[in-house]
Amino acid sequence: MLTVAFDDGGRFELRAEYLRVESPSAEVRNHGGPKNIVLGKQDVKISGLEPVGNYAVRIGFDDGHDSGLYSWTYLHQLGSQKDRIWADYLQASGPAARK
Repeated sequence: MLTVAFDDGGRFELRAEYLRVESPSAEVRNHGGPKNIVLGKQDVKISGLEPVGNYAVRIGFDDGHDSGLYSWTYLHQLGSQKDRIWADYLQASGPAARK
């Protein structure tokens, strides 16, 4: 779980699985093409955090993935729109997402 708090009062608890499947990396974002649906990350854990300037954080996961830069703006979006984003992910991934 990653907890982030913002000056606007927003405070969000974001599960590692959610952060991993919504990574802003090219692997997930598919270089501007259709988004790749990442499955099987229910047990993934955060293995490290690295600040990138004043604008982002690199999150490392125990499955070896660490190429996404999570801007503070993106983390705020993931937190404030978590219910919709997660529902969209579950719908797109189908039953395989919960196996």
